[in-house]
Amino acid sequence: MLFMRRYLRKEKILTKIESREYSGDPVSRDLKLKILEAARQTGSGMNAQHWRFILVQDKANLKRLAADSTTGQWVAKADFAVIVLTNPEYAFHMIDAGRAIQSMMLTAWSFGLGSGIYVGINRNAMLKDYQIPTEMNITAVVGFGYPAKPIKGLKTRKPLAEIAFLQKFGVPLKP
Repeated sequence: MLFMRRYLRKEKILTKIESREYSGDPVSRDLKLKILEAARQTGSGMNAQHWRFILVQDKANLKRLAADSTTGQWVAKADFAVIVLTNPEYAFHMIDAGRAIQSMMLTAWSFGLGSGIYVGINRNAMLKDYQIPTEMNITAVVGFGYPAKPIKGLKTRKPLAEIAFLQKFGVPLKP
């Protein structure tokens, strides 16, 4: 699909940064579905496809989501959020969640949407408020919306030689 190819473009990965302040402009239903489709198309260990996604989009539920958080109060001002659930019976469930989240975030970015992620949640409140089965792990929440301010420039990152090694830890990989 065309939208899946667009987010793989190198400049999208190089410029994608977290965004937790949103303009308030509404995001179309079609774009929300494209973001969820990106998560669905992401690979999973043993092709288990054990993750589940709850789309939270009305303001009252976004405020409740913020109240159920210890670190994500900013999500109340997002246009929508996705609660990412995984099955902890799979040892790789957290990796699978990260893969799906990255797919959603890069897809959103390729369409001009900002996003932010948090993991600080009040589990008992979220289980109740969103009718989440107790056997599921509430892995993360991702908020989305059009950025409040233009985002310019490239990310600040450590040099590759400082974080990547050749053959053994501590032997710098020289680009």
